[in-house]
Amino acid sequence: MNAYKLLAAAGMVALMATPLQAADDHPMGFFVTSVGMGQGGNLGGLEGADGHCAKLAEVAGSTGRTWRAYLSTQVTEGRGISARNRIGTGPWYNANGELIAVDLDQLHLSPNVVKRTAVDENGNLVNGRGDSPNEHDILTGSRADGTAYFPWEEGDHTCNNWTSSGDGSATVGHHDRHGGGNTSWTAAHGSRGCSQENLQSTGGAGLLYCFAAD
Repeated sequence: MNAYKLLAAAGMVALMATPLQAADDHPMGFFVTSVGMGQGGNLGGLEGADGHCAKLAEVAGSTGRTWRAYLSTQVTEGRGISARNRIGTGPWYNANGELIAVDLDQLHLSPNVVKRTAVDENGNLVNGRGDSPNEHDILTGSRADGTAYFPWEEGDHTCNNWTSSGDGSATVGHHDRHGGGNTSWTAAHGSRGCSQENLQSTGGAGLLYCFAAD
C-alpha cells in the first residue's frame, strides 16, 4: 500500500472514531428525566427533585457529578431561588455527547435545545408535540431567563414550591420548542393545576430538566 492509501485509510479510521471519542470526551451534563416522580407538582421540594435527577443519572451510568433540577421557587418577600443559579456555569452536553450550551448566557439566549437534543438520561427522545402521549411540558417554575418570579407577579408558578399535588399551578417549558407558538424551553405557559392528571391534561408528565452543577 502506497503512502497516499495509508493516509486515506488513517483518515477513515479517525472519522469512524470521532463520534465515540466525542461522547467519551464530554460526559453527560444535561438531560430530561425519562419519568416524573408520579405525584404531579409535589416533588418533595428542591431537595426531592435534585435527588430524582441524581438517581436517574446514576442508574444511567453517570458518577461523580452533582445534579440539580432546573427549578425556581417563590417567596412573598424578596426573591426566591432562581433555577439558573442552581446549575453551575457549563458547558453542558447531553447523553449523546452533543453540546447544549457553553455557559448560562448561551443557555438562555440561544441554546441547542430542541426535541432531537433534549433527550433523557439514556439518550432517548422524549415525547413531544405530535407524539402520543405528548409530554413536552417540563416543570420549571421559572421566567424565560431562568429567574424566579417576583413577589408582585400574581399566582402560583411553582406548585407551592414543589410540594403540592393539588392546588396551584406551575410554569412549564417545552423541550421540543413547539406548541401553539409557545417555543420557550423554560416558560411556555402555566399548568392547569398541580395533580398528575392536571399536568397530563396540557401535555406533560411531571418531567424535569436536570443539569450537572459541578
